[in-house]
Parts: sequence; structure tokens; C-alpha cells
Amino acid sequence: MRFLVDECTGPAVALWLRQQNHEVFSVYEEARGMEDGAVLQKAFDENWILVTNDRHFGARVYREQHGHRGVVLLRLEDERAYNKIEVMRRLLDGHSEQLADHFVVVTEKQVRFARAIQ
Repeated sequence: MRFLVDECTGPAVALWLRQQNHEVFSVYEEARGMEDGAVLQKAFDENWILVTNDRHFGARVYREQHGHRGVVLLRLEDERAYNKIEVMRRLLDGHSEQLADHFVVVTEKQVRFARAIQ
């Protein structure tokens, strides 16, 4: 799979995804300081699934109706890298085939596929 890992999600998640043989663009490593709108546009234009902790992407997708190729929003109580990785591991183990073109909200306890934009 192709993942664009947002700067706030961090390089440890990007590294772990690479170790799982996914193609990864890490904003933290390759384009630090990139604006949210540019991140979402790059993900859309280049067919990346965006992985982020930034809740503002939900507003961009739903309120502004910005297109996307898939967004994984990590809404975690524990923001440490090892927890992000564990949550991503569980998500990919159970839902990898469903991520493309969906907005997915993930917590430590649940995975929720947000309603589609009409």
C-alpha cells in the first residue's frame, strides 16, 4: 500500500510501515513544514492514503469537501510512537483492504469508517 505519513504522526510510524513493505512518503522526513492543504492535495494527486493525528483533516474532507484517496485519522489517548504503531498494526491486520478511498477514525479501542460524502 501507499501511505503518506503526516508530520505530526512522526518518523517512527513511517519507518514501521516501510518495514512492513509499504511505500511511504513521510512529511516529517521529506517535506517538514508542509501546509495541511498541500499535504491533502499531494495525497490525492499521487494516490497516497494519508495517515495523520491532525483532526483538521476531517474538516477539510467533510466541510470543504476536499477529495482524498483514503485518510486514517489516529485519535489516540496515548500519542507515543509505539502506541501509534500498535494501533496501525491492528488496523492493517483487520482492515487493510478497506482503507483506500475511505475516511477511517481509529482509536485504541475501535475503528470507525466515517460516512461517505454525498
